[in-house]
Amino acid sequence: MTESLVRLDDLGAWLIKGNADLVDLTARFAAEPLVTSWCVRPGYRARLMRAGHPVIFWASGSRARLPYGVWGVGRVTGAATPGPAGQQWSVPLDLPILAAGARVPRTVLRADDRLADLEVFRQPQAANPSYLTVAQFAALRTHLPL
Repeated sequence: MTESLVRLDDLGAWLIKGNADLVDLTARFAAEPLVTSWCVRPGYRARLMRAGHPVIFWASGSRARLPYGVWGVGRVTGAATPGPAGQQWSVPLDLPILAAGARVPRTVLRADDRLADLEVFRQPQAANPSYLTVAQFAALRTHLPL
């Protein structure tokens, strides 16, 4: 399946993923519940990211271990840039991680017909960043705590 083209006029939010099977995200976010940067794949999507764009943190991994899904909501704070000496690109963020009881499990989102076509469901292994359309982000917000 090919990657969907992102259009800024229909960008609701960027979505960045972290795999909790590879890194202990629970412990990391318990110690520091604010994400200030995250790696992104170089390309046109990374170059589209701008300060002020909404961003979602999506925790992924073995479904039986934790309630994976939306773990944080925040904002991009600047342009994505390459690291020194060709290291991975990263994007600066102001992305608070939600308290465990406020996180939205993927099962809840998967059951919402408005979100059935999320790119993260269609292409779970795709590189960061993924995205939500304006309509998808509006639907997702109905599941988030006020």
